[in-house]
Amino acid sequence: MTQKTELPEKTDVPETTNAARADQPGTCGTVADAPPDNWVDRWAPAATRPYLRLSRADRPIGTWLLLLPCWWGLALAAAADAPRWGDLWIAIGCTIGAVLMRGAGCTWNDITDRDFDGRVARTRSRPIPSGQVTVRGALIWMAAQVAVSALILLTFPPAAIVLGLVALIPVAIYPFAKRFTWWPQVFLGIAFNWGALLAWAAHTGSLSVAPVLLYLSGLVWTLFYDTIYAHQDKEDDALIGIRSTARLFADQTGRWLNGFLIGSVALMTGAVLAALLPQTPPHSLVLALIAPWAFGWHMIWQLRQLDIDDPGACLRLFRSNRDTGLIVALFLAAAALV
Repeated sequence: MTQKTELPEKTDVPETTNAARADQPGTCGTVADAPPDNWVDRWAPAATRPYLRLSRADRPIGTWLLLLPCWWGLALAAAADAPRWGDLWIAIGCTIGAVLMRGAGCTWNDITDRDFDGRVARTRSRPIPSGQVTVRGALIWMAAQVAVSALILLTFPPAAIVLGLVALIPVAIYPFAKRFTWWPQVFLGIAFNWGALLAWAAHTGSLSVAPVLLYLSGLVWTLFYDTIYAHQDKEDDALIGIRSTARLFADQTGRWLNGFLIGSVALMTGAVLAALLPQTPPHSLVLALIAPWAFGWHMIWQLRQLDIDDPGACLRLFRSNRDTGLIVALFLAAAALV
């Protein structure tokens, strides 16, 4: 979701200093690819805005996509076992942690890609290339977000703490993946769905087959939605050799997305059955099984709307995956509570 594109070395984009960039519309103040009228630009104190923009707080979809697998794992664990009052803190802790770790990940991404971003019209207004934040300031901001996340993580059981620490590895690797593989979306999926494992372990104290299947379902779902997202940048990516599944699949994207849809639904169905059979009452099992069914239908709807050559449509469909994931969380939570 953080595809970066770079113009060729000889380009019509003028070289400017940070001071000059500050005078250009969309470079000091709002970020060019942020939604208009976002809460950061409208309501946040001026001194905090560059750092909130660095964390993509003006674009919450990434936080949702990181958070939702956490809620899936927690809800399925509660449905398999029993809801507890401690689950409320797990849900809150995962929510805060998702905001902070998504922010830390985006900060790290912008640090590693700062040389690319400064030469690209879509990204040169971001805080580091536009001079709103120094690299040193970004590193301090990233460390602060990770530190607060660590304090939250330490309130969870040991198994969840270990999983939280291991999650830092794919987060660190992801910004470089698009430089050496056609499948950077796999690395994004590894990082973004880790919460399914962590939240399950926070509730149960261990892992089993069910959360692993749920995690894999989320990973395949990430291949689905981030391939759609990557089609926005495929032309620029081709110019500079950045790899993605969008470029790899090209006109066969629809077939691949169909395969990801089927795989994700099948894996989620397997996770539900592994977690809830044979001890769960039938009405809870039925509610839980509606989750992958409705999940799949929402992705079918996306495929019917998809035009891979319309960047605006790709962005809208990508953002609609918040609702795709919320559908799963809703039905799994209902199965746990009835």
